[in-house]
Amino acid sequence: MRNDRVFTVRDILQRPVFSQARLAAGREGLERQVGWVHVLEITNVSPFVSPHDLILSTGLWLQSEEGREAYLMQLINRDAAGLCVEFGTSIHAIPESLIELANQYQFPLIVFEQPVRFVEITQDIHSLLINHQHQLLKSLETYSRELQQRTLQRTDMSAVLDLLHAYASKPVVYISSMEAGSFVPELAPDMEQAIYSWYSQEVERLNLNDSDTELWFHMDEERALLCYPVVCFGQVFSAIGMIVHPSATVEYLKLLLDYTAKAAATLTLRSQFLEEKMVRNQNELIQDLMNGHIQQEEQARTRMGLRLLVKGQYWFAGGLLQIEHRMKGPGRERMEANHQDILVLLRSLLKKNHLTSLIMLKNNQIYLCCAKEETQTVSEQPLIQMLESITQDMKRFARSNLKQVEIHAGFGKLRNQLTLLKDSLQEAVQVIEVARSVKLMKHVHFYDRMGIYQMLKAMPLSFLQSFASDHLGVLIEHDRSHQLRLVETLDAYLANFGCKRDAAAQLFVHRQTLYNRLEKLEELLGPGYMQQGKRVCLEMALLANAMIEGGDGQLS
Repeated sequence: MRNDRVFTVRDILQRPVFSQARLAAGREGLERQVGWVHVLEITNVSPFVSPHDLILSTGLWLQSEEGREAYLMQLINRDAAGLCVEFGTSIHAIPESLIELANQYQFPLIVFEQPVRFVEITQDIHSLLINHQHQLLKSLETYSRELQQRTLQRTDMSAVLDLLHAYASKPVVYISSMEAGSFVPELAPDMEQAIYSWYSQEVERLNLNDSDTELWFHMDEERALLCYPVVCFGQVFSAIGMIVHPSATVEYLKLLLDYTAKAAATLTLRSQFLEEKMVRNQNELIQDLMNGHIQQEEQARTRMGLRLLVKGQYWFAGGLLQIEHRMKGPGRERMEANHQDILVLLRSLLKKNHLTSLIMLKNNQIYLCCAKEETQTVSEQPLIQMLESITQDMKRFARSNLKQVEIHAGFGKLRNQLTLLKDSLQEAVQVIEVARSVKLMKHVHFYDRMGIYQMLKAMPLSFLQSFASDHLGVLIEHDRSHQLRLVETLDAYLANFGCKRDAAAQLFVHRQTLYNRLEKLEELLGPGYMQQGKRVCLEMALLANAMIEGGDGQLS
């Protein structure tokens, strides 16, 4: 007995209990699925009928001409499997109008020419359905055990795909963002290419929180790909599916795919953890680059495993991820587990985006260097967009899955030389420092987007403190003693280009309150503080002061 089969009206008519039955109408609907059988004699049947129900009736509702068609339409609209009517108890014939209606909607109408025992029919069909369900569950249990054995014995997907193909008896497809796909058996090249294209457009970019989402790709009238994404850490790294007929019943196949997708996720995670152990020697290369021990660009690229380019160039990005544990005393084991999960996800995302990378974990900081080969354009934007997307995915994972853990990320300027990684990492540190100290810059991850803070970070802290004190000291002292918020008022007034209405709105104060504060500002700073030279100095001092305060270097 095939596990993926369903029982149809045609199959039911072959049962001995239907030997005295006759198909009165709806011959075109004999392939309707039968999921259950029960007796209904009431006229309002809709609430009690589920899809694929086969209804048994003595035809009491046929004794009255009123409502006959409505009764039958209720069954048709509820997607019932069919209707069986017994002659001799209540009625002796089916009206021609109902036969025409049943034929119109391809709805099987079965009659018993003489009274029958409905209990025998329900017992027979229910035994058939329940036994089949039992066999299905046994098959799934066996499949689960064999699947577990294969995933314990192997680290690749081939054995899993072979097992799925044997149980499903359907062509099996495995597509991955990190490795070559597999087709069991092999498909025509144009079909494989169509599946790859669909995967890259519709599946690869999904961002799911669970792996229970089924996806369909209708290739033509006879073939459709039923697919389940393989999800790790809320990210889609691959998908597994099988080719079926678009109208086929696939409930059993869905269960097989669900089991297999979870096993594939386990294999993916295991392979990534193994890879994490195998690439520990990357630490030495990053350390050498950070310490300036490698002077020759060719030597650095060779050690990173990059090929020699005939044309085009490489873009290199140096970055830093800081892992902040906000929970007090999380314990070393918990912290190490969090770090390991973050490393595996980061490496997987880089691999998914086809970026060659070096990664080193030191305490709670991940040092990163990644390379992208660019042959079509000299723009660094594609790499920036990839790194921004990866950063957002990492932060989302930490917020959703790690308790009170936050990830801070920064990347230095993109360069064409790997030996300049040290400079990029220093810039990355500055990006994180500014993002953590200046509220308006909290979402900035790239040094090129720091603007004026590039210059401010290049200046010694003592100079910035002195500069801010020279230009804002009188306001800071006044705020400490009078709580008039003059520094905040000046910042809002300058930020709104001297527009009093907008400044008052930003400060959430009445216009007259703002006027009083502006008068005090003019008294303390002098009447010319809005002239260009003085205004620029004040704006720079405000930026420096905000950065110093946010970095716990508050002016005294």
